[in-house]
Amino acid sequence: MTDDLSREPGTVGVTRHDGPTRDDDDPQRRWRNPHEPTRLAGPPEASPDPEPPAALRRFTLREALFERRLRLSTLIGLLVTAMLIGAVGAVIGALVVERTPGALTDPDVELAQVQPGVVRDPGSVAEIAGRVLPSVVSIEVRTGDVGGTGSGVVIDGGYVLTNNHVVSSAATTAGAVLSVVFDDEEQTRVPGTIVGRDPLTDLAVVKVDVTGAVVAQLGDSASLAVGDPVIAIGSPLGLAGTVTTGVVSAVDRPVRLQGGGSDTDAVIDAIQTDAAVNPGNSGGPLVDATGAVIGINSAIRTLGGQESGSIGLGFAIPIETARDIAQQLIATGSVTHASIGVNARSATDGVTDGAQVQNVQTSGPAAAAGIAEGDIITRVGDRDVGNADELIVAVRAHQPGETVPVVVVRDGRETTIQVVLGSE
Repeated sequence: MTDDLSREPGTVGVTRHDGPTRDDDDPQRRWRNPHEPTRLAGPPEASPDPEPPAALRRFTLREALFERRLRLSTLIGLLVTAMLIGAVGAVIGALVVERTPGALTDPDVELAQVQPGVVRDPGSVAEIAGRVLPSVVSIEVRTGDVGGTGSGVVIDGGYVLTNNHVVSSAATTAGAVLSVVFDDEEQTRVPGTIVGRDPLTDLAVVKVDVTGAVVAQLGDSASLAVGDPVIAIGSPLGLAGTVTTGVVSAVDRPVRLQGGGSDTDAVIDAIQTDAAVNPGNSGGPLVDATGAVIGINSAIRTLGGQESGSIGLGFAIPIETARDIAQQLIATGSVTHASIGVNARSATDGVTDGAQVQNVQTSGPAAAAGIAEGDIITRVGDRDVGNADELIVAVRAHQPGETVPVVVVRDGRETTIQVVLGSE
């Protein structure tokens, strides 16, 4: 078969035909003279203008529904679309209603009550506080319209142990009234009478005329260790029955107590605690994890100025000391303390710290033993002495008449002197 390459009228370009053309009944178009000149096709005939689209007709709802102008499938589609739009609108409406406040009050409201079981295991703070609180009292001293509040703890049926600075104004101010308030349902208030005071240890005992008072259990402060849990109970700032917790921060901490509107001039061998202790806690108990009293809260360290509250530095008199003082006060109304018979100041040579003797009392224990002015005392008995306050607490840890070894440094040499302690 022979390829016939030709240009048809009205076309541009080259086309290939295999076989007969559409005009194979025309011999002239099937076979032409290859030497005949090529003719250019004329312009294409104009296409007739398209007919304008028919105008859309709008049906009324009556025509669409009753005259069957719309197909059934179209009506169903429209109905489903309308239902979907309604459902979406309902959801949006519900969300809006949920976020829109309704009525502010409801007279028929009844809140659900849940009563979970409360477990207070033996030894928990709540259990200990429940046992100790009935033995803790508030002590109020009023002179006219002026008054102060402290705390105390019942140590015997009618005896309350507290601080000297809590009750001293009742002993030294004419017309002062001392009252003791118990932590019971009636908040029983009774008059109190001072049995005795000891300004040198800041302790005092008050007698109340009551029967059936709950007595606190006294513990063992000598066995305390740093980190042991403790609970402070009292009336800080007049808020009776307040309970705070903490740990023993230090033991055998010499702390000087002076002033506070009282005649207190004491150096106590304190238990330091971070349990919150504030003014009004004074005289209240510091108890251990068994609920036994191991100290009498007496002082706090503050930053001064407006920062007068607890900063986690509270100090309590060890119960070993407090028990001994209380027994003496109840038995005799007064207390005697061991004395070495010197006045001293804190001193150091850069290597050794101690209490340097400033003067020696004539005919006193130190003078009789041969201690001289200028000697530096570094140890009393089995306790090291690093400053003047530590000398006081080290001596008072012993009894009058007791013989104790005292280590002194004289002219750079250390020597031990036996001293028979006196009393004050």
